[in-house]
Amino acid sequence: MCLAYRFVSVVATLASMSLCCLAAEQLPQVRQPNIVIMIADDLGYGDVSCLNPDRGKIHTPNLDAIASSGMTFTDAHSNSSVCSPTRYGLLTGRYAWRTRLQEDVLTGGPSLIAPQRMTLAKLLRPRGYDSCVIGKWHLNMLFDGRTMAEERVVPIGAKVTSGPIDAGGFDEFHGYHHARQMQTWIDNDTVTANPEPVEMLPRLTAQAISYITSRHGKDKPFLLYIPWSSPHGPIVPAPEWKGRSGLSEYADFVLQTDDSIGQVIQALKDHGLYDNTIIISTSDNGTARGSAGMDELEQLGHYSSGYLRGAKSDLWDGGHRVPFFVSWPGHIQPGSRSNSLVSLTDVFATIADITGATYPQDQGEDSVSQLALLLGKPGYPRSNLISHSIWGYFSLRQGKWKLICCPGSGGWTEPTTAHAAKEGHPLMQLYDMTADLGEQRNLAEQEPEIVNRLRALLEKQIADGRSTPGPKLANDIDRIIIDKPPQTSHRLTQ
Repeated sequence: MCLAYRFVSVVATLASMSLCCLAAEQLPQVRQPNIVIMIADDLGYGDVSCLNPDRGKIHTPNLDAIASSGMTFTDAHSNSSVCSPTRYGLLTGRYAWRTRLQEDVLTGGPSLIAPQRMTLAKLLRPRGYDSCVIGKWHLNMLFDGRTMAEERVVPIGAKVTSGPIDAGGFDEFHGYHHARQMQTWIDNDTVTANPEPVEMLPRLTAQAISYITSRHGKDKPFLLYIPWSSPHGPIVPAPEWKGRSGLSEYADFVLQTDDSIGQVIQALKDHGLYDNTIIISTSDNGTARGSAGMDELEQLGHYSSGYLRGAKSDLWDGGHRVPFFVSWPGHIQPGSRSNSLVSLTDVFATIADITGATYPQDQGEDSVSQLALLLGKPGYPRSNLISHSIWGYFSLRQGKWKLICCPGSGGWTEPTTAHAAKEGHPLMQLYDMTADLGEQRNLAEQEPEIVNRLRALLEKQIADGRSTPGPKLANDIDRIIIDKPPQTSHRLTQ
C-alpha cells in the first residue's frame, strides 16, 4: 500500500524513498488524515482483555475493537515507567532524561518543554492542522505566574502560563495539570471550574465528543490528544460503573475508561470522520500496584501486568511495556500484529512521516518512524530502546537482551534498589526476553561481554545526545548518572 503524505523538499523526499511509492505530483490530491491519540493513565498491559486472555478478568471491548480494526503492538514501551517523562517523550520524540527531569514526576513550575523544543502540535501546524489537548497535561504550568504545586484547588479565574498552549503549542486545552490538582479544571489559559475527582473522566469524555462534533464539516485536519485521567488514582468510578466488573473499583474504573474510549470512536463515526482518522490508543506506564490493589486482583485471577514482572515505576517490563494499538482505515491491515520493538517516542517521527511534516536534526532525536511497520513493509530501523524508572535508573533493550543498571526493580516493587543492594543482589541485571519474559533469571554474571556491550551502547547514546542517526547534540544537563546509589525513598509519588 502506498502513501502520498511525504516530504516535499528534495532532501526529505530522498530520505523517505524507501517508504513512499506515490509520485510527488500526486501529493495535492491526497487529504491529510486527522489524528487522535488517546493515552490512558496507569493502564497495565494485562488490563486489556485482548492482550491478556489467560490471566485477565477485565473485559475491554472498545480497546479490543481498536485492536481488531488496526495493528496491535505486543512489544511497545513508554520511555519511562511514570507519567511526566512519558508525556514529554510522546510529544517531543525525545527521552525525558535528557532534560532536568532526572527522576520522579512534575508537580508545578515552568514547563519541561523548552521554548525551542518541537512538539506534535508545533510539528503539524505548518501542515494546516488544528490541535487540541483534552486531559491530564502533567508537564508543568504556572497559575498567575506562581507554581502552586501544593494547591489541590486553584481558584477560578487564575491564568495559566507555561502550559499546553504557550509551551506545548496547542490551539486548545481543556483539562487539568496532574492527579493532585484534579479539582482544578482549565479551559485554554483560565481556571473555570473546581469539579470533584469523580467528575473528571465524564468531563473529559464529554469535552472530547464536543470537540469532535465541532470538526464536522470542516476542511482542516486536526490533532486531538487525549491523556485520560484514569484509571490512575484516586480510583473514582462513576456511581453507574461501580460493581460492573465484579472484581474491584479499580476494575470498574478500567471499564469506565474503556467506555470513554468507545464514545470517542463512536463520535468520529457519527460525524463522518472515522475513515480519515488515525487512532492511537496506549498507556503512559504500567498499573500502580498500591492504588490499583494489584495483589488483591491477582488473588481473584486478574494480573494487571499479564505475564510481565513489575508494575508502574519499575524497570522490569511491567513498568513500561504498554498496550499500543493503531487504527487507520484503508491503510493498516485490520487485525494485524507486530512484535517489533517500539517506543511511544516513535509517535513523533511516525506522524511526521505520514503527514509530510519536517523537523530539524536537533529535534525528535530519539524518535523512529513506525510507518513501514504500520503498512506491513520492510525497513523498520529501531534496534534498541532505553527505559527509565521513577528513581532515575536505566535499562537498555537490544534484540532479545535487556540490561538493567541497578539491583532490584528500580522503582517501588520489592525488592527495591535499596533492599536488593542490602541483600547482596548483583548491581547489573541481564535478561533474555525471548526465553524469560518474566525476568526471573539474571544472566549478567554468565554473559559479561553482552553486559559490557549494552552498557557501552547506553553510554554512547547518552553522550551523543541522541539515539538516532545525526550530529551529536547536547543534553539539557551536563551530567547524567547511570550508576546511582540505591534509592532509599519509598514515597508513592502520584
